[in-house]
Amino acid sequence: MREYSTPAVVEVPASARLTDTVFERAESDPGRVILRRKTGPASSRARPGDRETAWRDVTAREFRDEVAALAKGFMAAGIGEGDRVGLMSRTRYEWTVLDYALWAAGAVPVPVYETSSAEQVEWILSNSGARAVVVETRAHLEVVAEVLRRLPDVRRVWVIDADPPTAAGGPGGLASPMAAQSLDELVAEGAEVGEADLTQRRTAAGAGDFATIIYTSGTTGRPKGCEITHGNLLANARNAVSGPLAVIFDTPGASTLLFLPLAHSFARLIEVAVVEAGGVLGHTSDVAHLLPELATFRPTFLLAVPRVFEKVYNGAEQQAAGSRTRSAIFHAAAQTAIAWSSALGTHDTASADGPGTALRLRHAVFDRLVYRRLRAAVGGRVGHSVSGGAALGDRLSHFFRGAGITIVEGYGLTETTAASTVNRPSRNKIGTVGQPLPGVSVRIADDGEILLAGHNRFVGYWHNDGATAEALTTDGWLRTGDIGDLDDEGYLRVTGRKKELIVTAGGKNVSPAVLEDRIRAHPLVSQCLVVGDGRPYVAALITLDPEAVRAWLARRNRPADTSLSQLTDDPDLIAEIQTAVDDANKAVSRAESIRRFHVLPTDFTEEAGYLTPSLKLRRNIVTKDFADEIEALYA
Repeated sequence: MREYSTPAVVEVPASARLTDTVFERAESDPGRVILRRKTGPASSRARPGDRETAWRDVTAREFRDEVAALAKGFMAAGIGEGDRVGLMSRTRYEWTVLDYALWAAGAVPVPVYETSSAEQVEWILSNSGARAVVVETRAHLEVVAEVLRRLPDVRRVWVIDADPPTAAGGPGGLASPMAAQSLDELVAEGAEVGEADLTQRRTAAGAGDFATIIYTSGTTGRPKGCEITHGNLLANARNAVSGPLAVIFDTPGASTLLFLPLAHSFARLIEVAVVEAGGVLGHTSDVAHLLPELATFRPTFLLAVPRVFEKVYNGAEQQAAGSRTRSAIFHAAAQTAIAWSSALGTHDTASADGPGTALRLRHAVFDRLVYRRLRAAVGGRVGHSVSGGAALGDRLSHFFRGAGITIVEGYGLTETTAASTVNRPSRNKIGTVGQPLPGVSVRIADDGEILLAGHNRFVGYWHNDGATAEALTTDGWLRTGDIGDLDDEGYLRVTGRKKELIVTAGGKNVSPAVLEDRIRAHPLVSQCLVVGDGRPYVAALITLDPEAVRAWLARRNRPADTSLSQLTDDPDLIAEIQTAVDDANKAVSRAESIRRFHVLPTDFTEEAGYLTPSLKLRRNIVTKDFADEIEALYA
């Protein structure tokens, strides 16, 4: 058994609560800009690209006033201390205002992914005992309306984009006397609530009180509600921004454009961290048009999952592929960036023992030709990024660091308030997920399972004592279900999921994550599922990225309307995918390597039920629905 702990750098008082910083900063520095909100094609009805996105500064006082007005509205509407309120919306400015307003009213926000089905919405609202729900759009309202008749505890509904009519009864509407109201109507309802009443309600909570219930992705079975306290969020956020990520938040004009779903614990922690650090926070949900949004917002750091970085790299590679000369330059630049970063080792700046003279010269040339343009594509000011949710891969980590954007990987679970470990920008050990955050401990059990403890560990699962007892050891450590190892400096490497370990017929233990992560790094690949439990060898199901396939077809002067089903047995495409499989096999022994694979004519998507909202693969559903294809791999 190995164990490593990092002492806390910030202690959170028992009386602290999440709204303190918002209200105190409004008094001490009211003109400070702490958010920027869209004023261009930001509404859900605007078409991206109609005109350049504009951003309006929001000061500390303006934000506090909006939070207070909505909090008074919730109080007037009968939302009491500890009441749960569902929040179903994409990532947008209003989410952060609503989050802090509900906290100020003493309530407990319960995030619901905006892509959730009616059955999922019903489970979360019912299980949490929600008293009310806020939805973003008319479409979300219709999903909620399907289940409200079976949710007697839900007494009020509000809509962010309140297109009239919102109070309709009958099919698709809300049954009378229930009526959905706009946020403006909610504010008006709270006009008579006094400041003293708000202050009394806001300060009644403390660090040990519930701040939110965040439901797990539900890769197997029903999602479980994680009880997260004010202290969990504050301790994690304050220790991160004052500790390992201080250089990111201390950058003059530090800002980020948040595009991850705020229903996910990672984005929620970043929301709180930026507010606590006094940075500038922006929001967008338009990931399809993310680059134009980044170009106008011009953030200094980003938070993303590996798939976003893969898309940026693959997009740059595809743009260069239109010309043989540009393609050669891009690939030479990529090799140089990787070599440059590798020569830096764990440090983020060149030293006498780092890159040699020839490599420095090549790097300088490609900085002018390639890297500068890549940085400009994300706004021109991004120097750092934090990646979580899955393994990024050494190649992409080295490429981006060599191109001038240092990506630090972190690791955590919803049960640990999103983050437990992270690399330091100044000491970035690529291939690991870093050392424990201040105030966090990591232990490797005898069977290789990663155990976590610290101020970020959740209280338990809402109304599920059995699952809580199963998740915690007798001395209070969280069983993560992941397997990994710690090096002598306390850097954690995650090697797979305990429950996803494949044991072949020959008795070989295989971690599918190592193979899947490397295969997904190929531009043509969207998703990958490695199989082989109880089988004579390891095999894989692979899906294609439609955008990358179109570019691949264009480079070969093949018809653009060629369907994915026509390519599943195409010799040229199979040869391309084989290179990805061969590269993945280099990371494992022969007994663990993929012997056969099958390319599917369809993708594993959230809409089809194969991915969770946080983009984790629902293996049991995939293996059930594609059982025939899996059997064919062993025919």
